[in-house]
Amino acid sequence: MGDEKLLKEIGGRINTCRKQMGMTQEILAEQMEVSVQMISNLELGKKAIRPENLVKLCDVLNVSADYVLRGLRTERETAGFMKKYTRLSVENQQLLEKLAENLIR
Repeated sequence: MGDEKLLKEIGGRINTCRKQMGMTQEILAEQMEVSVQMISNLELGKKAIRPENLVKLCDVLNVSADYVLRGLRTERETAGFMKKYTRLSVENQQLLEKLAENLIR
C-alpha cells in the first residue's frame, strides 16, 4: 500500500473517531495541545502522526493505536458492541450476523 493511501486511511479513521466523540478539530487540537492545522493535515492524510502525538490522540479519543494505524479494533474496543449485541433479540442477532456476512463478502 502506498504511503499516500495509508495516510488518507489513517486520517479517515481519526476524523471518524473525532466526530463520534462529538469533537471539533479545535477541541481535539486543544486537548492534544497541538495546532488545528496539524489535526486538519492528519485528517486529510497530508502528514504522518508523530509517536508522541499518536499517544495523545489515542488518550483523547479513547481508541487504540492499532485502530488508528491499521483499522484493527482491540478486544476492549469491541466489548461495547458485544454488550449491545447480547441485548438484541435472537432474531435481530441473526439479522446482524447475516449483515456482517454480506459485508465481509
